[in-house]
Amino acid sequence: MIWQTKIAVEKSENDEARITGSNRFFMLLILGFVFLTVGVIIVLVTAVFNSGSTSFGGVIFIGPFPIVFGAGPDAAWLITIGIVLAVLSIIVFVIMRRRIG
Repeated sequence: MIWQTKIAVEKSENDEARITGSNRFFMLLILGFVFLTVGVIIVLVTAVFNSGSTSFGGVIFIGPFPIVFGAGPDAAWLITIGIVLAVLSIIVFVIMRRRIG
């Protein structure tokens, strides 16, 4: 009886840890969508007030490979900043992976 109770308590703690992890993941997912939406709104408002002359750039990660893009008169700087941020994030990922392993 005591053994079964101990297993039930351990399962309950593991379930709570999984729920907490899923809640964190879900909150980060929602936060990402909010930032994306706010960014698009800012670009649209800027385009309206500056009569269509805006610059934008971004980085999309698919696995460890970054895809950098940009358009507009200042796109070269935005692409450069995107590449630097992509390289820094890959370095941080490698460092964190070594610490965990």
